[in-house]
Amino acid sequence: MATKEMEVVKGLDIERYMGRWYEIASFPSRFQPRNGADTRATYTLNEDGTVHVLNETWSDGKRGFIEGTAYKADPKSDEAKLKVRFYVPPFLPVIPVTGDYWVLYIDQEYQCALIGQPSRRYLWILCRQPRLDEEKYNDLVEKAKEEGYDVSKLHKTPHSDTPPENENAPEDTKGIWWIKSLLGK
Repeated sequence: MATKEMEVVKGLDIERYMGRWYEIASFPSRFQPRNGADTRATYTLNEDGTVHVLNETWSDGKRGFIEGTAYKADPKSDEAKLKVRFYVPPFLPVIPVTGDYWVLYIDQEYQCALIGQPSRRYLWILCRQPRLDEEKYNDLVEKAKEEGYDVSKLHKTPHSDTPPENENAPEDTKGIWWIKSLLGK
């Protein structure tokens, strides 16, 4: 395992980063449904400068989702090192769980991104479209390898030809896997 410090994007334009991102590939997590498909994240800028996070996936025709808040780990730094805090339902009291979200690479058009975190146990390749051409995908995998990731663990996320748009789909209440996958523990 590499011990060098990961390079993180500097000067991320947070407003351009907002919107919907599709998960093209990720390191599988035992907390994530094996048959999860059409996985995506939607980011919305809050008035206070934090980011509202909505993570969704579909499994057996049911929509699983969890919401949280992202914010800069160090407000004075220009590095794209964020913290994401989720509130764990359905437990009482509501327990906040925080994980790292480091933007390791983003293209100039803000169309694809590589997301990791310091333990290197978790990795995500995100794109604005549910498909990413093979050459660009391979470039991102190479970048992850340069940052010390074991890219043999990457698993491509299946996407339907018509990604679900219905936010009123039957819901899967077991959204806990999102949190644990972000914790890196």
